[in-house]
Amino acid sequence: MSAVPDPSFALTITAPGPGHGVAVHDLVAACPPLDRNSLYANLLQCSHFAPTCALALQGDEAVGWVSGYIPPSTPATWFLWQVAIAPSMRGQGLAQRLIADILARPACAGVRFLETTITPDNEASWHLFRGVAKRLGAPLAHETGFDRDRHFGGRHDTEMLVRIGPFAP
Repeated sequence: MSAVPDPSFALTITAPGPGHGVAVHDLVAACPPLDRNSLYANLLQCSHFAPTCALALQGDEAVGWVSGYIPPSTPATWFLWQVAIAPSMRGQGLAQRLIADILARPACAGVRFLETTITPDNEASWHLFRGVAKRLGAPLAHETGFDRDRHFGGRHDTEMLVRIGPFAP
């Protein structure tokens, strides 16, 4: 009788490098309804923003991605841009692990707040970020960040600005 393989077997979480741009782009494309960025934007995330992004690899396959950055005007805040988890890895806490990995890095030593935007109907993201707030022992607050009509010209749903913190390093 053979054992059922553990889906986390050989899972590596790392800061991305420029060579990961295509894999990240393909992973995001495989996770509708995520907004697809240009391949060039993903390449910049994997190079310029690598210290504040995380990639999960299972062998050579990209199975998880979290991108973010520290806005120059708010150095105590890490802004989470996007989360993409391969369908085969969902429901296993991988997004939480990727976020925790980033927040534990030297680049985030001064970070006390996490911000992101979420559409009101994205239950999976709301669940994830409530869990992040609980794990960090920090409050979660939200307000309109980008309005459907005012900011998106009616072409995208309103994005709520979610703020978690303050939290300890």
